[in-house]
Amino acid sequence: MAEIHTTARLTPGKGELVGAWMGDQRWYAAKGRRPSVRRIASFRFDDPAGRVGVETMLVADDSGPHPVLYQVPLTYRDAPLGGAERALVGTMMHSVLGKRWVYDAPHDPVYAAQLLACIQGRVRAASSQRSDAVEESVVAARHPSWVHEATVVSSKVLSGEQSNTSVILDCALEDGTRRPLIVKVFRTLQPGANPDVEVQGGLRAAGCDRVPEAVGHLSWSWPTDPSGAPDADGEHVAYGDLAFAQEFLPGVEDAWRVALRALAAGETFTTQAAGLGAATAEVHRALAEALGSRETTAQDRARIVAEMRSRHATAVTEAPALVAYDPAVERVYEAVSRASWPAMQRIHGDYHLGQVLRSPSRGWILLDFEGEPLRPLAERARPDQWLRDVAGMVRSFDYAGGSHELAHPGASARDWVAACQEAFLDGYLEESGTDPRGLGALLTAFELDKALYEVVYEARNRPTWLSIPLDAVRRLLDGRPARTGPPPGPTHPQEVTP
Repeated sequence: MAEIHTTARLTPGKGELVGAWMGDQRWYAAKGRRPSVRRIASFRFDDPAGRVGVETMLVADDSGPHPVLYQVPLTYRDAPLGGAERALVGTMMHSVLGKRWVYDAPHDPVYAAQLLACIQGRVRAASSQRSDAVEESVVAARHPSWVHEATVVSSKVLSGEQSNTSVILDCALEDGTRRPLIVKVFRTLQPGANPDVEVQGGLRAAGCDRVPEAVGHLSWSWPTDPSGAPDADGEHVAYGDLAFAQEFLPGVEDAWRVALRALAAGETFTTQAAGLGAATAEVHRALAEALGSRETTAQDRARIVAEMRSRHATAVTEAPALVAYDPAVERVYEAVSRASWPAMQRIHGDYHLGQVLRSPSRGWILLDFEGEPLRPLAERARPDQWLRDVAGMVRSFDYAGGSHELAHPGASARDWVAACQEAFLDGYLEESGTDPRGLGALLTAFELDKALYEVVYEARNRPTWLSIPLDAVRRLLDGRPARTGPPPGPTHPQEVTP
């Protein structure tokens, strides 16, 4: 293991260097703020060649009302890394080693190789504080279904991600074949198991092939107080997932692009939509079997309706014209408060056409079970209503139609949208035996809730698309179906091939 120069002087310091760089990164949540960085903990990987320093830092950003934790993996080199100019964090002087070029580690092939090796259990994380010492707080968990030994040949960071960093790995297996994998490095950390790891891992363990194969994940226990002082329960650590490695499916497209192409060509998409409905129901059934379900309580109903009302209030603030629909919105909430609700279970949580891939050999493959990354982890990890996923996909078909209409003034995609939505619901019914349309008031409420979420998103980020969710709200509250998902576009790492 590498020698740690504990008395070395660094100019500038790591915190200063990271603080000046972090605010410009896509995954930094507090856009427009200057980060105030405080180091919490760190660990290292060893470079087998002994040339590159590889360190993962956990830092707290204290610039807002509450500290936000970020994972910041760095590599330290004695010369520039070719082709990685955009990943350069900065340079520093090390009083023992001299000038060091510091890089955002996911862009460095040494980090990528050691991360995957650690996830598979071939190497251990090393201490950042003591030479030749293992960091026991970092634990790898190879998925029980992964039987291969994959070695990284080359790596490439996927561009366009907002909340995490994903690295596509070209890997050699033990039998000499090549296989692409992808490892998602979680940037914003919260205590607890990441839903992507827990849910997708649980599905694969249950034999569900509607999700990519899981390779494994890396977890860390970090101090809640840098001084090491125990908290009120006598503990002083929090646990969370750092990275998740899985199968990468090259040469495939997400459902958003496939659907838009069909719409532009004037082709029906009902057969594909029905298949997607069946695949969704299959995954929901597998989730209930693998991770359990329970009766929906009065407290569950009250909490969910309260969250809906809160989203409505925020949407009215962003789009004041919606105030005219306040009485109609309230009637929707009153109706679902009296309705019978199905069981609670784990769901996808952020379901739309961009979260599904079309594989020629395997059909529809569902991705990214992390949920909405900006929501608290405890919320994303708890059981929810499967109708939320159904409503999300129904809304996403409307978004496809609305985006086509924006790009082609005067065109109408309403018939195409309605046909896709009904076919999707038909497919769900055929596979599950349950018709979401039979829960009319509840399905309408979840569609409305998603549309109001979209109003807020578009008003704040993409005002030219605001008409899509606004029109959907009006159709829903006028008693006409408005089926539509979250803001579309390239949202998942697997949308781009290596």
